[in-house]
Amino acid sequence: MDHTNSSIDEDRRLIVGVAALGAITAPFVMVSSASVRARGQAASPRAGASSLASDSMGPLKHVRAGALDVAYVDRGPPDAPPVLLLHGWPYDIHSYEEVVPLLVAAGHRVIVPYLRGYGETRFTSDDAMRNGQPAALADDVVQLMDALHIRKALLAGFDWGARSAAIVAALWPDRVSALVSVSGYLIGSQQAALTPLPPSAELQWWYQFYFATERGRAGYEQNRSDFARLIWKLASPQWAFADTTFERTAASLNNPDHVAIVIHNYRWRLALAQGEARYDEVERKLATAPSISVPTITIEGDANGAPHPAPESYAKRFTGPYEHRLFTGGIGHNPPQESPKEFAQAVIDVARTGSA
Repeated sequence: MDHTNSSIDEDRRLIVGVAALGAITAPFVMVSSASVRARGQAASPRAGASSLASDSMGPLKHVRAGALDVAYVDRGPPDAPPVLLLHGWPYDIHSYEEVVPLLVAAGHRVIVPYLRGYGETRFTSDDAMRNGQPAALADDVVQLMDALHIRKALLAGFDWGARSAAIVAALWPDRVSALVSVSGYLIGSQQAALTPLPPSAELQWWYQFYFATERGRAGYEQNRSDFARLIWKLASPQWAFADTTFERTAASLNNPDHVAIVIHNYRWRLALAQGEARYDEVERKLATAPSISVPTITIEGDANGAPHPAPESYAKRFTGPYEHRLFTGGIGHNPPQESPKEFAQAVIDVARTGSA
């Protein structure tokens, strides 16, 4: 679950929120497998029993992107305006299963990657740090775009995915045509996270404190599926998801790097773990709460059980065309899976704003 300790935004000034669903359809230039291999970045479909992608989403492809071999779904015309859909914790690409065909039908090329530590995405080196800090996850997005030769794309996400999308939009706006972000402006910093929240707010972050201990790490390792199911229920109390729906996503948490990434992410937020020096300058910029100028739509569910800020607390962070939408009817923390038509429409609408 993502909402930075700043969830209760003003209480802590931990810049939270910008869930701006990016849907500006900027041309997504598809690259053939041959040309990709020529550059040492083989992107090839992989289907069959080993694939974690459902038939309805299509076969998984793989591409070398930075420190990762990224597994992703790629749907729609290769030359259509590209959209990247980014999931969070503890979810996976299936949060977008019903969103993808709606966006493809609307004329987009849609790419949905497994984040580092999920599904078939793997580090290419055993020696690479299993880093979960926000700057590293955002860099993964840029590296994936570069590997697929995508100059500019619409970014949309929730939870960890919303944070990554917002970071890219804030620091590299020339790479983002538009943004769709659930729960607002989620960019934060270690310094901001040092400010205590009111007791009731701290209670909502119980798992973060649990993960700060070795007992918590061991507990998550042993019970990651049960843990994820609990988070789903707490974050979306009115979402009656089927066991098969949950189990399909839970399988992606069996990635060998999953626990290390999750634990590092939450410990880093509390300054209990170090990041990588190469991201220090990026983190310094993020600590200044940079504004986001690309066309943006932020989304909130009316039954979001996860900590989240009031929309008015982060609206000023968006200096370009901006709109906030409240999804009603018992929608929780995972709008793309709980309300796919409305989520897809937000992407389509912001794409039009960006292309106007």
